[in-house]
Amino acid sequence: MTQEKPKYLKFVFGGLAGMGATCFVQPLDLVKNRMQLSGMGGKAKEYPTSLHAIRGIIAKEGFFAMYSGLSAGLLRQATYTTTRLGVFSWLFDLASEGGHPPNFGMKALIGMSAGVAGAFVGTPAEVALIRMTADGRLPLAERRNYKNVADALMRISKEEGVINLWRGAVPTMGRAMVVNAAQLASYTQAKEYLLSSGYFGDNIGCHFVASMISGLVTTAASMPVDIAKTRIQNMKVVDGKPEFTGAVDVLSKVIRNEGVFALWKGFTPYYARLGPHTVLTFIFLEQMNHYYDSLFFKA
Repeated sequence: MTQEKPKYLKFVFGGLAGMGATCFVQPLDLVKNRMQLSGMGGKAKEYPTSLHAIRGIIAKEGFFAMYSGLSAGLLRQATYTTTRLGVFSWLFDLASEGGHPPNFGMKALIGMSAGVAGAFVGTPAEVALIRMTADGRLPLAERRNYKNVADALMRISKEEGVINLWRGAVPTMGRAMVVNAAQLASYTQAKEYLLSSGYFGDNIGCHFVASMISGLVTTAASMPVDIAKTRIQNMKVVDGKPEFTGAVDVLSKVIRNEGVFALWKGFTPYYARLGPHTVLTFIFLEQMNHYYDSLFFKA
């Protein structure tokens, strides 16, 4: 009888892999968010490049400001990544027939489904993360000054209503559909291709190359929806009127006021964050699966 690991471990390993990766890339996530928010309202860009952003943040706020929002980033992985990777692994196994993996189109569909589920669960932590990483760019009188992710979630619930924990949920789920269709499908497809080429074994080298390919594809595909999500989740409501009515409104205003290439603003820190995060997440995930199998499924 073929042995299988418990299904709950697919969720646990997914969350742990994402949290481990976040510990390394949180500063890049902060830089990406700051750059995506710069230029709003017709204002001049705060930072022309990622290096300017890093130097400016450290000079104004100190080195440890680069890790602002880490608690929210970890909670996001514990919710979003746990769900998306667990659901993807579960659906992938269901779609595999006779030991043969599903085709690329089915992988993309499974990735989209997993992304939507994970995004809905993870949106509250995402809202807290966006606000906490953006806080340092605001004037002192306008800062929210959340102490940690728990404080952020409680204050948002109390001051704005529980429903606002899911502010931007629609573009977040839209982004997740794009990200996961691109990331999970391209990773599994790239890994299969590399293994079939005869030049790679099922090891860290193969996982690294497949992850880098996946990260590049995912970055290019998902940045426009990520910018829409970021700006909606960070927007303030003035006199009962929100800055944006939705994702389409954000994208149209960005194109009109900042140019079409602004949809890929922060590409370098986004890829610098998403690339390593993709690599580390999949390497951690593959290694946890490998060690579990070697410990419990010995012949």
